[in-house]
Amino acid sequence: MSRPQKPRLKESDASEHGYRVIYEWLSEGGYQVIVPALPGIVTYGRTLEEAREMARDAIACHLRGLLRDGEEIPKDPFTRKRPVIEELKVTV
Repeated sequence: MSRPQKPRLKESDASEHGYRVIYEWLSEGGYQVIVPALPGIVTYGRTLEEAREMARDAIACHLRGLLRDGEEIPKDPFTRKRPVIEELKVTV
């Protein structure tokens, strides 16, 4: 007995989604990339351009997986306002 197949997305069904991406320079070289709105996405690129492409690919793969599993694509909850970034030191 075969399973019913889910309808495939057509190119015309595609929509654009935007997410805040953080590129962090690593002391050993290259950029680590995280996408706060999509926990679990962490990637790397030797150059900023490569890191950007890796991030774009990771986001697209993640969103395709959500659609394939019948889940909703999340909106980016972060505002367009620049984040406050600081270094906090703790003693343990």
